[in-house]
Parts: sequence; structure tokens; C-alpha cells
Amino acid sequence: MCSPCLLQSFFARPTLEVARGLLGMRLVRSLNGARLSGWIVETEAYIGETDLACHARAGKTPRTAVMYGPPGRAYIYFTYGMHWLLNAVTEAEGFPAAVLLRAIQSVEGLEEMSARRAGVPPARWTDGPGKLCRALGLDGQQNGINLCDPSGELYIEAGPGVPDNEVLIGPRVGIQSTPEPWRSTPWRFRTQIRPGCGINED
Repeated sequence: MCSPCLLQSFFARPTLEVARGLLGMRLVRSLNGARLSGWIVETEAYIGETDLACHARAGKTPRTAVMYGPPGRAYIYFTYGMHWLLNAVTEAEGFPAAVLLRAIQSVEGLEEMSARRAGVPPARWTDGPGKLCRALGLDGQQNGINLCDPSGELYIEAGPGVPDNEVLIGPRVGIQSTPEPWRSTPWRFRTQIRPGCGINED
């Protein structure tokens, strides 16, 4: 069953609130006439030019321009010469911040995802930011797309959320070269909840 899309006002809030609030929401991809979706189960916050783990540390560039734009847009970038990563832009327009979607629990479009993740166990299809982009067929063509538009090819629907006692908070990963305090700042949010165990699949 489809749920209402998250509104722009959801994303136009402090990034840490958005990163926490996205847990238990449903990421939806419309691809080749199929609906692919999954519950968001892991996020990371990246906040402003002073955050040395954030791309905006270098200021506004062609790459980071989307981060300075309206909240609720997709910021998708290519990294390590092999992975596309999906972020949701947050806070007020003009302030560069975003939430990296690190993992989802797949619930719809499993046949399509299986084809895109051939040879990979289902539990590993979307348990990383590059993996979920491959499973959903995301790349730079979706950069800047409005995640609040249910008629688009990529959007986020409201979901049941995740209770605080099921949320794990800790440092972001993959930023070993970033100096302190940013390397250890606890801006990663994740949950062990899976559909049928606290999140309703309907």
C-alpha cells in the first residue's frame, strides 16, 4: 500500500532531526514500470561547511550545488570511481547539509533488485549506500530530483517510524582521514528492526 510522500517541511529541519526521523520511512524508486522500495534503516548526517566530513567543507562547487538548494532534493554523487551514493538535502535553502541513506530493508520490487544484485544474498542487496543505489538503479541522472514528488522516479513516503529504544547512534563510517572531532561525532543512526518485527509491511 502506498503512503503519502514526505513533505518538504520534513526536510527543512535540523539535519540530525531529519536523519533520525528518516528511520522507518519508505524509499521508493519507480523503474521500468515497477515499484521498488525499502524501509530506511541507516542514515548519516552531514552538516555545513564546518563539518570536515561534509562535501560542503570546500564551499559551493558544481558538485555540491544541490546541497545549497531546496530541502527535500536528492544529492547523488559518485565516489571511489565505482559507487553512486544517495543523500537527501536538509535545512534551509542556502545552507549545505544532507542525510546519507546508508541502508534500506527491501520490501517491493524484489525481482528487479535481484536481477541488479545477481549472485548476492538478499540480505546484502541494500545494506550499504552504494549497494542500495545499484539495487534501485540510481546514478547521477537522479541528482537534484524532488524526493517529495510522488509522480517522480524517486521519492520518500511516510512510514511508521522507529521507537527511540530501537535506534543505535554512533560515529559515521568511512571517514577515517577526517580529523577530530568530526571523525567521532555521533551522527550515524541505525536500527535493527525489520519488517514484521516492529515495522508494518502494509
